[in-house]
Amino acid sequence: MLEIQDLKVTHGPIEAVHGIALTVAEGACVTLLGPNGAGKTSTLSAITGTARSTGLIRLAGTDISRLPVEARAKRGIAISPEGRRIFSNLTVRENLVMGAAGRRDKSAIGSDIRGWFEQFPILGERRDQPAGTLSGGEQQMLAIARALMSRPRILLLDEPSLGLAPQITARIFDIIGDLKRQGITILLVEQNATAAIELSDYVYVLNNGLISSEGPAERYGDGSALMDQITGVHG
Repeated sequence: MLEIQDLKVTHGPIEAVHGIALTVAEGACVTLLGPNGAGKTSTLSAITGTARSTGLIRLAGTDISRLPVEARAKRGIAISPEGRRIFSNLTVRENLVMGAAGRRDKSAIGSDIRGWFEQFPILGERRDQPAGTLSGGEQQMLAIARALMSRPRILLLDEPSLGLAPQITARIFDIIGDLKRQGITILLVEQNATAAIELSDYVYVLNNGLISSEGPAERYGDGSALMDQITGVHG
């Protein structure tokens, strides 16, 4: 579904990612792990087109490297960003409608919203509530559901457990597991290696803008060794 070759990402004069390659198969959950500053979010920003980058990015076999953000979204890339970035002053339902803004099949949007309310019952209960009044975990659920409203080919999840209590983090990873079982292709950026590896098919470890390790999730066991590496390395 997604293929990246020789990806370099720059922020002004600083090169944050130094020519990495990765692949996400259709229906797979692939995790990109690494410490703060390793280049994980920069990689996702390059995929969505919001960061300056060079190299090859293919989506379902089509080169999208030079396409603008809007065109990439229409081709099937959606992101639940770090920090959630929900529309605080809009209701929960209005946030979901915003997620479907680029769709042409307007008649199906209502049924999709109802479907996600069934999958995320707490959002259904709070459908008319301003999104800014939701808890952190509820806002994360909303950010994921909003991204899915575009019916993406691939869902990018940037640090979905960031700042959440352990119990809520477990619920978020349960939700990601459910999405994987539904056949949704996922590229997950995380620092919680233990939880991420448990539901991943393949893992890349990013350090200082370079892939330092990669392999099937089983290779990394329960993720404890990676957790030590991630928390002990500063990129």
